[in-house]
Amino acid sequence: MNKLAAVDVVNIIAEFSKVIIANRDYLNELDGKLGDADFGTSICAGCCAVEKIIPELGSTKPGFALGKTGTTLVKSMGGASGPLFGTIFMKAGKTLGENTEVGVQELASMFAASLAGVKTLGKSDVGDKTLIDALAPASVALEAAAANNSSLQVALADASAAAAQGVEDTKNLVANRGRAHYVGERALGHQDAGATAIQMLFKVFADYVS
Repeated sequence: MNKLAAVDVVNIIAEFSKVIIANRDYLNELDGKLGDADFGTSICAGCCAVEKIIPELGSTKPGFALGKTGTTLVKSMGGASGPLFGTIFMKAGKTLGENTEVGVQELASMFAASLAGVKTLGKSDVGDKTLIDALAPASVALEAAAANNSSLQVALADASAAAAQGVEDTKNLVANRGRAHYVGERALGHQDAGATAIQMLFKVFADYVS
């Protein structure tokens, strides 16, 4: 597989939703160390809503499918996480535009736009112990893969590994944003739930093409 077709993108969206729903309690547990213990419930609600629109995405272009996923997450997730996760998919979809296939270069451009959008919206950056700490290294890995003309499989494996390392790195960070900010140094040793969800997204991508 050199490029993802529309059906592949929709399948990945559907699988990501399943993974998040299956890990609702785990994500709540992670969030409970730093916040309100409701992140899993919130993103699960969003992914349940996404599952309902999967049938109507089957005949659309990848960019539309991603954008529709994003708007659905914004509408159905509670708290601050909805706009952030929605932005990831909406910016990716807008960047992809009318393209009918998604290769490494498109993935790099999509997630670079997603990263920029989340940084602007959340006024956060790498090191703030947020989802950006997984999204940024994954995006960098995709840009490197595009520059090196890596295969889709290698590119997404690298992005998934980078996101996983980013999650691990959040254990050593004190949060500067969100409710975790109030926990202070008690956040040390605990990974960020939002970053964990991002790692799950890239693992779904990587597993799909492997």
